[in-house]
Amino acid sequence: MSWLNRAASETQVTHGQRLWLYGLAGLIMFVLVVPTLIVIPMSFSASQYLEFPPQHWSLRWYEHYLSSPAWIDATWTSLKAATLTMLLATPVGTMAAYGLFASRHRSAQFLFIMLITPIMVPVILIAIGAFYVFVQIKLVNSLIGLVFAHSILALPLVIIVVSSALKSFDINLEMAARSLGASRAKAFFTVTLPQIRFAVITSALLAFLTSFDEVIIALFVSGGDNSTLTRNMFNALRDQIDPTIASISTIMIAVSTALLLLAQLFGKARE
Repeated sequence: MSWLNRAASETQVTHGQRLWLYGLAGLIMFVLVVPTLIVIPMSFSASQYLEFPPQHWSLRWYEHYLSSPAWIDATWTSLKAATLTMLLATPVGTMAAYGLFASRHRSAQFLFIMLITPIMVPVILIAIGAFYVFVQIKLVNSLIGLVFAHSILALPLVIIVVSSALKSFDINLEMAARSLGASRAKAFFTVTLPQIRFAVITSALLAFLTSFDEVIIALFVSGGDNSTLTRNMFNALRDQIDPTIASISTIMIAVSTALLLLAQLFGKARE
């Protein structure tokens, strides 16, 4: 009961007065999360079809996934594409965010909006545009084409996260290092980057997850030996009801959750 009378913010609003907000937030989280969590018990079903709740429990669909060359090859393709997307989008996005932050030009805000445009337009439009461009330069169904297309989606996230960190960074610290003889590059890597390291790592994880979970662009620009896991999952759901999808989805949920928790734990360690 003492917790209810305790101030929840600097305005002295108590937790008791915010119970309605906590209840509403809990309801929203329930609606958003439960449909995803339902997949987990379905993945342990022994049934030939997707079934909830499972009548009998089994690991047969995990065994089917791990013993299928097609699924494993698609998984490796997704992991390679996500890793390369992270390695490409993170440094490019960090440099772009730093350049816009350090720039005093009036067009900086306009350039920022242009760079984050890919997250403001439907992904299907980006997929169609990438497909027609990649057809001309023969990058369709290639890993490098998939990485470039996924980087278009990941780059705005990196720019937004790093830009937010830079807004709380005191540029005078870097200027002091430069006044003592450090080059701009050395001042950035020795002074600025350590201060925004958590934001860079977080944006890298987001870039990885953006590529790993993406399906629409993959339907247009990947295929053959470079078909992604999400593309194969979509095709499997379209052509037949395969419970292997539930086991793969559970693994993807576990991977995504682990990466986000890792980012949070790293942030707490830094604090």
